[in-house]
Amino acid sequence: MTTDGPVIELREVCRDFRRPRTSLREAPPVVHAVRGVSLSVERGERVGIVGESGSGKSTLLRMICGLDRPSSGEIIIDGRPVHDQSARRLGWLREQLQLVFQDPMSSLDPRMRVRDIVAEPLVAQGRRDGNADRVTELLERVGLSAEAGDRYPHQFSGGQRQRISVARALAPDPDILVADEPVSALDVSVRAQVLNLIDEVVEAYHLSLVFVSHDLSVVRHVCDRVAVMRRGEIVEVAPTEQLFADPQHEYTRSLVAAIPDLQSALAGRTARDLAQGVADGL
Repeated sequence: MTTDGPVIELREVCRDFRRPRTSLREAPPVVHAVRGVSLSVERGERVGIVGESGSGKSTLLRMICGLDRPSSGEIIIDGRPVHDQSARRLGWLREQLQLVFQDPMSSLDPRMRVRDIVAEPLVAQGRRDGNADRVTELLERVGLSAEAGDRYPHQFSGGQRQRISVARALAPDPDILVADEPVSALDVSVRAQVLNLIDEVVEAYHLSLVFVSHDLSVVRHVCDRVAVMRRGEIVEVAPTEQLFADPQHEYTRSLVAAIPDLQSALAGRTARDLAQGVADGL
C-alpha cells in the first residue's frame, strides 16, 4: 500500500531503559536513550542520521525497523502505525522496509550459499518460482557474477559481502532501504565504491533511504538531508550541503570540524589500499 505524505514519520518518540537496581531503597535508574524525536522522511528522500556512539541513533533505527518499541510517541511507516504493533503483525513491514547491517559477515549465515542468502526474503514471502532468475539479476546488479551464488560468505572480501547484503535487501522489492553504518567496517579504498553502489540502487529502484552513521563525510556522499543526534535528541536537521556550509548547532559545528572529508581520505590512500581494492574485486 502506498499513501500520500511521508513514507516515515516519527512523532515525539522516546525510548527509556531501566538499569539494574543498585539499591533496595531506590528505584532503578532510567536511561533516556531517545528523547522526544520527531522526524519525517518523504517518499524518495535520502535522510542521514548522524551522531557519536551513545547518541541514540541505533536505538532509533531499531524502532523504525520494528525491532524495538518506543516507550512513548508514534512511528508511522507508509501511513501505518508501527509503534503499537506486535512482531507478529509486522509482516508487511518486512516487505516494505529492508535493512543493510554494519557487519556483513555476522549478518550473513555462513552455512548458506550466497544464492540462498539472497533468495531468503523471497522464500519468507512464500515465493517459490523464479527465484533463481531474480537472484542472478540482483547479484549482477551489485557487481557480482552469477557464479558467486554457488559460494559461501567466507569466500568473499568485506566489500563483496556487503554487496551480497545489498542484493538480499533488494530481493523483496522494498520501498525503504535502511543502512546501519554499512561501510564503517570496510577499508577506505572500498568504502566509496560501496557508497556509490548504495547511491545507484536507491536511484535505480526509486527507494527512500535512511542512512545511519557516526561519520558526516560518509552521509554527505549519499544523503539529501541530515539529522544530527546528541544524547538521544535531534539537535539539528538541514539539507546536507547547507548543514556543511552553515551548521547552526555547536555540536554539529564540532562534527564538521573534526571529521575528515571522505574524498580527501581517498586521495591519500596508499598503494596497499589500492591493491586491496583490486583483490576485493571492486
